[in-house]
Amino acid sequence: MSNDRHVPVMLQRCLDMLAPALERPGAVVVDCTLGLGGHSEALLRDFPEARLVALDRDKEALRLSGERLAPYGDRATLVHAVYDELPEVLERLGIPRVDGVLFDLGVSSMQLDEADRGFAYAQDAPLDMRMDQTTGMSAAEVLNTYPPGELVRILRAYGEEKQAKRIVSAVVREREKEPFSNSARLVELIRDSLPQAAKRTGGNPAKRTFQALRIEVNGELSVLERAIPAAVKALAVGGRIAVLSYHSLEDRLVKQVFAAGAANTAPPGLPVVPERYQPRLKLLTRGAELPTEEEVAENRRAAPARLRGAERIREDEPS
Repeated sequence: MSNDRHVPVMLQRCLDMLAPALERPGAVVVDCTLGLGGHSEALLRDFPEARLVALDRDKEALRLSGERLAPYGDRATLVHAVYDELPEVLERLGIPRVDGVLFDLGVSSMQLDEADRGFAYAQDAPLDMRMDQTTGMSAAEVLNTYPPGELVRILRAYGEEKQAKRIVSAVVREREKEPFSNSARLVELIRDSLPQAAKRTGGNPAKRTFQALRIEVNGELSVLERAIPAAVKALAVGGRIAVLSYHSLEDRLVKQVFAAGAANTAPPGLPVVPERYQPRLKLLTRGAELPTEEEVAENRRAAPARLRGAERIREDEPS
């Protein structure tokens, strides 16, 4: 595996954002998306007092990053879990509050680089796309069994694909002749069903459909909808969270959770705002921060990244 492909995105910026919370002795930081361990290794290296808890649903990623993080011994605890399971994981480990949380929501470069997982549209592979290959439906099963209306909804909602209806009617026609099993056939079908003008814009025409299938197969948005609020809830006062998103749907979700936490929820017209209505979060980014042009030139996977951060400034009121 060549190293240039595993440069963690916006690494220094994430470390700087989390630093004020992680320099305290005994700080606990959670890497919710361990992947190949690039961000985790940097967190352990830069914050020698901190303890790391890292989650991944992909067993192969856990094995590889376990080797990489072995030199840090028991400062690193790696857990096979999806990131919306964070509250259960922390409870099991007896950790009531954490000081830092990092999410890097990009598909792990390892998954894109392993041909047989079917994430990449550039090479032919079985249409699988499950991040945890021990559970759930594959992308082929989704394509072969979902009703047409549901497929159209997925391509529109998760892939922002304007030609969803065309693609789906071609898929339905073809799957009746023979079920889908490999990515090349799907890529070819998408190419054939798009109008000329649509093929000329924005990279590989299959990209949006593959993104949509991946999100559906892994339940990514529903997992994220639970995970971000749970991570915010786990933060101690003064704790910080940094989230890297790679498409507008993820970024919008993160933005909404952070904005709600940073809002004053008092009814209008109160002369003094009681504690329970005051913001829980302080935003650390104005809008979403983008990678620098130099970084994108060095690592094209950074191009779509959007970084948002927030700091916990107050406890939740007891409900």
